[in-house]
Amino acid sequence: MARRAEPIGAVPGIGAALLVAALIFGTLAAVALRAESGRGFAASDWAALRFTLVQALLSAGISVGLATGLARALARRRFWGRSVLIALLGAPFILPVIVAILGLLAVFGRAGWVSQVLIYLGAEPLQIYGLHGVVLAHVFFNLPLATRLILQGWQEIPAERFRLAAQLNAGPVAMWQLLEAPMLRRVVPGALAVVFAICLSSFAVALTLGGGPRATTIELAIYQAFRFDFDLGRAALLSVLQLGLTGCAAYVALRVSAGEGMGAGLDRALRRWDGAGGAARLLDAGWIALAGLFLVLPLAAVVLSGLPGLLLLPGAVWAAALTSVLVAMISTLLLLVLALPMAAAVALGRRKVIEGAGILGLAASPLVIGTGLFIVIYPIADPFTLALPVTALVNAVMALPFALRILVPRAREITMRYSRLALSLDMAGTAFVWRVFLPRMRAQIGFAAGLAAALSMGDLGVIALFADPEVATLPLQVYRLMGAYQMQAAAGAALLLLLLSMGAFWILDRGGRWHAEA
Repeated sequence: MARRAEPIGAVPGIGAALLVAALIFGTLAAVALRAESGRGFAASDWAALRFTLVQALLSAGISVGLATGLARALARRRFWGRSVLIALLGAPFILPVIVAILGLLAVFGRAGWVSQVLIYLGAEPLQIYGLHGVVLAHVFFNLPLATRLILQGWQEIPAERFRLAAQLNAGPVAMWQLLEAPMLRRVVPGALAVVFAICLSSFAVALTLGGGPRATTIELAIYQAFRFDFDLGRAALLSVLQLGLTGCAAYVALRVSAGEGMGAGLDRALRRWDGAGGAARLLDAGWIALAGLFLVLPLAAVVLSGLPGLLLLPGAVWAAALTSVLVAMISTLLLLVLALPMAAAVALGRRKVIEGAGILGLAASPLVIGTGLFIVIYPIADPFTLALPVTALVNAVMALPFALRILVPRAREITMRYSRLALSLDMAGTAFVWRVFLPRMRAQIGFAAGLAAALSMGDLGVIALFADPEVATLPLQVYRLMGAYQMQAAAGAALLLLLLSMGAFWILDRGGRWHAEA
C-alpha cells in the first residue's frame, strides 16, 4: 500500500526528539557510571530521602485538600471577576520561585505581616524556615494547579445530571454522593500524584526555606555534595536515587490521571441548585476570598517592598538581569527549534518517539541533568565557562513538554485542513512551512515562547551548580543578596525579576496574537 504524501516531512521532528532523548539518556548514563556502586548511603542521605518524601506527601495532601473546596466553590458560583481569578490561578506556574519566596517571607516570615499582627496580639511570631516553610511554599505553587485539575473534573459533569438530580428533589448531600464524590474519586488521585511528583524535584524552595540538615531534600543534598564538597561520586549516587523517585512518580501520575469521564451532555449552561442556601453561599465565599488573599498578598508584598529599592539597585543586579534576558532568549530559541518540528511530526502521526521525549522531560530532574552534563564536560573543558549555554539548554528541555502540549493540537488541525490543498498546488516542504504552517501557528508559538522565556528567566537550578562568583543570573543574584541579608536590595531585584519574567511572557504571547486582534 502506497504511503500517503505529506506536505511537511517528519524527519526533522524525529531527529529533534532523538537529540532530546540522547541528551537526557546520555547525562543520566554519565551519572549512573560515575556513581560508586559499593559506597552506599550515609545517614544524612537517608534523612534527605525521608524529608523529601514527607514534605512531598504533606504538600500534595494539603494542596489537593484545599483545592477541592476552592474548585467546588468556583464550580458552583458565577460572580464578577471569576474569570480573572481563574486566570490568576495560572500565574504561580510562571512566577519565579525566588520572587514567590520573598513574597511569602514578607507575609508569613518572622518579620512579616502576619507575625506583626501576632506580636501585637501578644503571641509568638511565625517561624517559616524548615518543613512547614517548604510545605507552605509548595502549597502556594501547587494549590492553583490542583484547583485547575479538580475544577476541570467538575466542569466535565454534564449539566443534565444536575438537572435530573434537582427534578428528583435531591438535596446537597445526595448530589454530593451521586455526582461529586464519584468524580472526585476519579480526579483526586491524579491531582495528588502530579503535585507529589512536582514537589519531589523542587530545588529552589528547599534551598531558600529548608532551614538546615533536618530540612534537606535529595536535590539539595546533590547541590551540597557538588558545590561544597565536590564529591561527584556522592552527587551521582544521589542523582540516581532522585531519578528513580521522579521517574516512578511521573509514571504513577500518568497512569492514575487516565480514566473515563462522566459522559457527554448537550453543552447546556450549568446551574447548581445545591448551592442556593445561605450557608452554602457563605462557605463558597469564604473559600474564594481566602484563596484569593493567599495568592495575591505575597505578590503585593513583593511590589510594595521592592519599589523603594528598585532605582537603587547595584550594578551587579543589572548585569545579572542582562544575563537572565540573554539566557532566556537563547533558551526560547532552542525550545522553538526543537518543539516546532516535533509538533509537526506528532501531527503527522509519529507520536511514540515524540511523546516519549516529552515524558522524559517531565521525569528527569534539571539538577540531575546538570550533574550529568558537568560529569561529561569536566574532563574536556571547564564547565564553569559554559554555565550560561548549559543553563539555557536545560531550561529549553524542561519547557519542551509544556510547549508540545500547546503546539501539537494546532499543528494537527493545520495539517488535516491544508495538507491536501497544499499538495494539489505542489506546495510542500519549506514552502508549506513558511506560507501555511508557521503563519497559522503564530498564536501558539507566541504562547509557548512566552512560557519558555518566563520559566527560563526565573529558574534557579542548573545555574546554581555551574555559576562562579563572576557569573550570575538574576534569580541567583537575588538568592545571594538574601544570603548577605541585604533584604531591601533583594526585594528590589525580585521586583525587577517579576517585571522581566511577566513582561517577557506578555510580549511574546501578545506578539503571537497581534495579527488576530488587528
